[in-house]
Amino acid sequence: MIKNHRVLITSALPYINGIKHLGNLVGSMLTADVFARFQRARGRETLFVGATDEHGSTTELAALEAGQDVVTFCAEQHAAQADVCRRFGISWDHFGRSSNRPNRELTQHFARALWRNGHLELRTTQQVYSNADKRFLSDRYVIGTCPHCGYANARGDQCENCTRVLDPADLIGPRSAISGSSDLEVRPSTHLFLKQSQFVPQLREWIAGKTDWPVLVTSIANKWLDEGLHDRGITRDVEWGVPVPDDIGDGKLKGKVFYVWFDAPIEYIGATWEWAEANNRGDEWKRWWFGAAASDVTYFQFMGKDNIPFHTVGFPVTLMGSHEPWKLVDQLKGFNYINYFGGKFSTSQHRGVFMDTALEILPADYWRYYLIANAPEGSDSNFTWDHFAAVVNKDLADVLGNFVNRITKFCVSRFDGRVPGEGTYGPQERALIAELQQRVQTYTEHFEALEFRKAAAELRAIWVGGNEYLTRTAPWTTIKTDRERAAAAVRLGLNLVHTFAHLSWPIIPTAARTIHETIQPVTGNAAVIPWPSLDMAEELDQLEAGQSIQAADVLFAKITDEQIAEWTERFGGSE
Repeated sequence: MIKNHRVLITSALPYINGIKHLGNLVGSMLTADVFARFQRARGRETLFVGATDEHGSTTELAALEAGQDVVTFCAEQHAAQADVCRRFGISWDHFGRSSNRPNRELTQHFARALWRNGHLELRTTQQVYSNADKRFLSDRYVIGTCPHCGYANARGDQCENCTRVLDPADLIGPRSAISGSSDLEVRPSTHLFLKQSQFVPQLREWIAGKTDWPVLVTSIANKWLDEGLHDRGITRDVEWGVPVPDDIGDGKLKGKVFYVWFDAPIEYIGATWEWAEANNRGDEWKRWWFGAAASDVTYFQFMGKDNIPFHTVGFPVTLMGSHEPWKLVDQLKGFNYINYFGGKFSTSQHRGVFMDTALEILPADYWRYYLIANAPEGSDSNFTWDHFAAVVNKDLADVLGNFVNRITKFCVSRFDGRVPGEGTYGPQERALIAELQQRVQTYTEHFEALEFRKAAAELRAIWVGGNEYLTRTAPWTTIKTDRERAAAAVRLGLNLVHTFAHLSWPIIPTAARTIHETIQPVTGNAAVIPWPSLDMAEELDQLEAGQSIQAADVLFAKITDEQIAEWTERFGGSE
């Protein structure tokens, strides 16, 4: 899948309005982070950028509700999201802001190019105005019943239930999302429209060439094209956004800003520009995005299925329509939803577990492992507290934690905390090495193929293989009659601990570091733990005889029935 050595990774931008829930996390930021860590571990030059998506009427209204001006609100929310993502181990090389100068300049640049190339035109539209709120309502602030699926709280831009793109006029029983008033009227307003319909043949050809994209992604993209791709308004009557320059639209767009869905994807490039400025790298951001300099880059995007249309149609049309050699995505990984007790996680409805409260009750690695192991790839997945506890207790506590704990403690108690050099590997060791040779190769291939759930299952199988080996060889019993045989088993077990740390780092980086340091220190706070050798005979014979090791403390505490009951009460259950 990696055609080139350099890897560019972006995840759907978290909206500025509030801390994200676990569904947002696994559907974009976490999986992108795991993949970025894997690529760094493989030694590839990797750039992973993210940003907060800050513009639009939603932000204006949220700031108003918070009693803050919009600039202050966004600055505080950006800092809060950057902090919680850092605590979750999201390892962005840069986490920018769509309201920063680079994105403003780039958005205006693309708009000018599209206007110059004839892909934009002025159209006077009928726009919803709320008499009760005394303001124009953006599409998403008109709510009503979806005409396609009957969802009662569909927004005027898109139904989050069936993902259909809508106009406010499509809704049954429209009302203001601000006041709930149905006292709405339609007034004329002039806007810029992006002529997406011109790009259908080009988009079809481009998407048809993505034969290794997930079916979820290509099916949604082709559904849009098959249903007829409509031209899209890309300006709005709000104040907070990237201003439309006076040289676009013959001066008829004064006071208008670009639609947030037009400028937000451009921030992927903007965040890269911010990264270059923050690190005194000049124009190096162009090396990742523009022309021949970016020809050796493989570009990956990660997002939930509701974002797929904007990244398979809207953003590509912006890049294609510029008639400039910008980098298009190579691999787009889309995810289904993770549900909370059968219902959707929802930021607006405060339903489910959110990133900040998740970290109040357990460290990040508990959540990271569970979410990757249950990533909603082939279909929606479902979160319950019982299932979460069962996975954590079995996989992390009983399998991985127990293995590391018992082999390191036994080494300390019976071999003075040093890697024993006695004995040689025999048939049981060779059998395990052969098994892991295949499993580690398969695990690596799953990551390369962006198959996260399969990767987590293979990692667990690798941990299980180590436990079964210790059960078979039982060095704590064998040492009574054959010290050399026990020593060989302990030496292999300690090599397994070392290898487990390397293999686990992309998914559970904090625990992996702790595991690694029972064997040997990791240099530097942000050090990459490299991918192990794919030659398991070599990998499992790396530790030198006499090397000092430490006994591991409890890595993962088991979740109790009392905690499950407490959290169900706090966060809600099936009701």
